Amino acid sequence: MPDFLERPGLPSLAFAHREGTGPTIVFLPGYGSDMEGSKAVALDAWAETQGCAMLRLDYRGCGRSEGVFAEATLDDWRDDVLDAIDTLTRGPLILVGSSMGGWLMLLVALERAERIAALVGIAAAPDFTEWGYDEAQRATLEADGLIVSEHPDYDTPEITTRAFWGSGQANLLLGSEIPIDCPVRLLQGLDDRDVPPSVAFRLGRALRSADVQTMLVKGGEHRLSRPGDLALLLTTIGALIETL
Repeated sequence: MPDFLERPGLPSLAFAHREGTGPTIVFLPGYGSDMEGSKAVALDAWAETQGCAMLRLDYRGCGRSEGVFAEATLDDWRDDVLDAIDTLTRGPLILVGSSMGGWLMLLVALERAERIAALVGIAAAPDFTEWGYDEAQRATLEADGLIVSEHPDYDTPEITTRAFWGSGQANLLLGSEIPIDCPVRLLQGLDDRDVPPSVAFRLGRALRSADVQTMLVKGGEHRLSRPGDLALLLTTIGALIETL
């Protein structure tokens, strides 16, 4: 069972915190996902074997956390992460962001630059409110305030609210230099139907850091959760830790 971070006036957040040595690894799930996904669980199991500190959490309205998913925005979920790391961790952090979690990873790093030792993006999706919706979907959001769409990888429909979309548009990053200077590793599947590989290239160029590596996975899809994909993730994080 998870623990819960109680916050007066705000939804409590479910989390799992593993004590250990070195920078705390913080896993940030994707849109509508939670800390029980295959990548988060595999990383946590690896952290246990390595004696590494690790934090997993569910954003408000996701997983076992309190709150309503449809009422949350990108700003809300960024603030959830900030509350969790400020309250539950000390010292340097390695943020690992999957899909939308990769966008949150960047936003959090900009807010807590002094604590960020490294970033690892898995199909990182910054600015997806800008490039991920066509004109018809934008018109529906404007008129109805809500999009409900089927996704081939999920059992339940995916929803997007006008409030979330607007929050995303207010936090666009790829149009200018991103003032992040720590080491960054970007893992990107070449067969990703949700996040085009071009997004990884744009992100790599936009980051100010001189230590950015983009790893393209042939045959890799959006989730990057096959055994080989997970092995690449763990190897990448282990190599980063050795250099810090």
